[in-house]
Amino acid sequence: MKVALLGPVAWRTPPHHYGPWEQVTSLLAEGLTARGVDVTLFATLDSLTAATLDGVCAHGYAEDPAMDGRVWEAMHVAHAFGRSAEFDLVHNHLDWLPLAFAAQCRAPLLTTVHGFSGPAILPAYARARSRYVSISDADRSPDLDYAATIHHGIAFDGFPFRAAAGHGLVVFGRVHPDKGTRTAIEIARRAGMPLTICGIVADQRYFDEQILPHVDGEQVVYLGSVGPEQRGEILSSAAALLHPIAFAEPFGLAVVESMACGTPVVAYARGSMPEVVDEGVTGHLVHDVAEAVAAVSRIGDIDRQQCRDHAGKRFSADRMVDDYLRLYHTIVD
Repeated sequence: MKVALLGPVAWRTPPHHYGPWEQVTSLLAEGLTARGVDVTLFATLDSLTAATLDGVCAHGYAEDPAMDGRVWEAMHVAHAFGRSAEFDLVHNHLDWLPLAFAAQCRAPLLTTVHGFSGPAILPAYARARSRYVSISDADRSPDLDYAATIHHGIAFDGFPFRAAAGHGLVVFGRVHPDKGTRTAIEIARRAGMPLTICGIVADQRYFDEQILPHVDGEQVVYLGSVGPEQRGEILSSAAALLHPIAFAEPFGLAVVESMACGTPVVAYARGSMPEVVDEGVTGHLVHDVAEAVAAVSRIGDIDRQQCRDHAGKRFSADRMVDDYLRLYHTIVD
């Protein structure tokens, strides 16, 4: 089977720091290649992969203000679709843009919907000749037919386990109102525990007005975007990950990464969280600050080894690759 993975080009695949779509695409490319699938990864040309690499972008446009992302994404899609007749399947991880040109794709097209940015993009999905995969049941649109729901997987070997809980809390992800960064600060304050914040600033005004005044280097520490080497160490050293989201989270990779370290999660029960967090096993689902503070106070009741083991059965990269490979065969065979 010859498969083209059409990856995003905002960042390198795999990303140096932030880049969840790139991270998932990378794990899929490596896993499929290891299983003997002939994979061509269309990504930035500085990407690292065991698959065949092709593309037009020298590096990620998010790292270069001289690059217009709209232009480079369009050229990226045109280049990949220009070669599409060479493949048995084209698997799109680049959101809606390739769907607008789906008629130009000369192979069956499969699209993983990594999350809808808003209802205005749905016409591109509804009109395209593509099969769809949702990354959680919660993130499905009633206007689309889906071939499957396939939860993301992660490389568990990259996340160290620590049996003893740390003394602080951590929040990972974009610093943005949607991610509830300011709410996490309030939860940590009421719980009487220090908080470490990791993630890119996605809303500068929010950061300047709501977050930065609380950053003192002791009670609240902001580390910025951290790379793969630091993520595991920071997560495994925490007592719990806070995930007080203010939107319907499509999946939540940081949540699974925390579980992989044995660090349980206290998450607002929105979006995919009831699918991803198993109550009392890998964390607690809550609805407000008061419930979150109470959940933090009993987080020690969760067995960290069981947390990691349970997450490993549900969210390994191998499981994700196996799920996609089974779906590929139903489309191609």
